[in-house]
Amino acid sequence: QVQLVESGGGTVQAGGSLRLSCAASGRTFSDYYMAWFRQAPGKERDFVAFITRAGRTTYFADSVKDRFTISRDNAKNTVYLQMNSLKPEDTAVYYCAARRYYSGSYQFSYEYDYWGQGTQVTVSS
Repeated sequence: QVQLVESGGGTVQAGGSLRLSCAASGRTFSDYYMAWFRQAPGKERDFVAFITRAGRTTYFADSVKDRFTISRDNAKNTVYLQMNSLKPEDTAVYYCAARRYYSGSYQFSYEYDYWGQGTQVTVSS
């Protein structure tokens, strides 16, 4: 089992920045591929960003590309999501997710084995 705990959410004005953290415990963190998803009220959970085990490769949803960065510190068992130039449409609950194996696709929530409880991000206009 892998336990994931997100933190760093809050309310920020449009154009501002936030950094989310996701602390993992329970298994060897560096064995897991990590991702961030988000879910706005009344909408499906959408892919945001993905990072490979050593952090060498990342992927982003088109809607956040060039504004968000994903990184990880395997010594600290933590994955981060740096969010810049935030927009009201970024408002959502943000979840981190972990998977042990990688098949080549990364954007589907059902591919992930473990989830955090989520952290709310609200961007005011």
